[in-house]
Amino acid sequence: MTVSAQSIGRTVREVRHSLGVTQRQLAMTAGTGLRFVIELEQGKPTCQLERVLAVLHALGVDVVLNPPPVGEGA
Repeated sequence: MTVSAQSIGRTVREVRHSLGVTQRQLAMTAGTGLRFVIELEQGKPTCQLERVLAVLHALGVDVVLNPPPVGEGA
């Protein structure tokens, strides 16, 4: 599965809705601004990684990185 800014934004929106949290509440919990949450959910590709991770953490979303086995190039 390829991860994109759009797929992360879609996941944030879906999880937020399932938790019954507003964008404003999520922004306050994650320590970001409302505009950032709105842009993240819209799939803005230039969102700051640290803030994206803060939002995902606030929602309880785990990020898993699966590097290729040693010896297999990217």
